[in-house]
Amino acid sequence: MAKLNLRLARKRRHTRLRVKVVGTASRPRLCVFRSLKHIYVQAIDDSSGRTLVSASSLAPEFRDKNSGITKVKGAELVGSLIGRRVLHKGVSQVVFDRGGYKYHGRVKALAEAARQAGLQF
Repeated sequence: MAKLNLRLARKRRHTRLRVKVVGTASRPRLCVFRSLKHIYVQAIDDSSGRTLVSASSLAPEFRDKNSGITKVKGAELVGSLIGRRVLHKGVSQVVFDRGGYKYHGRVKALAEAARQAGLQF
């Protein structure tokens, strides 16, 4: 019962957050989803409803690097990967959507790595 309440509370926080955070073609929304083992991120254009690029800790680039590293280090790798992919698409500014999670731990590590890759929030 408590797990359901935590999940529902995160969904409510994300819904509240999505009122203000909207992605466009020139400034897409960088949306984060965090599971117990992995982290996923997408750059989304909400005006057309399309995902521009995505990255996750399940990507083929991480199969060799992912063994023996912490989840925070994995989130940093995913952040740098999404930063490179978004910049390759010609977009330098994004809006960060933390998905109802606290800006702490893996979410913070991903955001800071994306900033270091060259994205502007």
